[in-house]
Amino acid sequence: MLTKLPDAELEIMQTVWKVGAESSSAEIIQNLPAEREWATTTVLTLLARLVERGFLSVRRIGKSNIYAPLVSENTYLENASKTFLEKLHGNSLKSLVAALFDGNAISESDIAELKDYINERAGDDHDF
Repeated sequence: MLTKLPDAELEIMQTVWKVGAESSSAEIIQNLPAEREWATTTVLTLLARLVERGFLSVRRIGKSNIYAPLVSENTYLENASKTFLEKLHGNSLKSLVAALFDGNAISESDIAELKDYINERAGDDHDF
């Protein structure tokens, strides 16, 4: 099972996933959100932690380190979502949706979109 990444490391991983298959630390820094003003040493430390955790591989080309994701964004999101659902909602999707709806985090149009998605996934034989 994958470990949940701290927010800063997750932000670095999201940038790596966005940049592509392989990227240098300079490319990663350049593609961080504009409001993120981390020092280069901070980003390098976070990248080293991600390598240690098994989320990234690193290889040296000349004077540059090239990083590649070992965990896909989809795999991480699936695992994080399952863990979130299990820990906070007792594995109940209904509990999650109810909490979001009751807390005004989702709208009637979001519910309609969810219904359409479920109908697509379930096939034409089912209508929810």
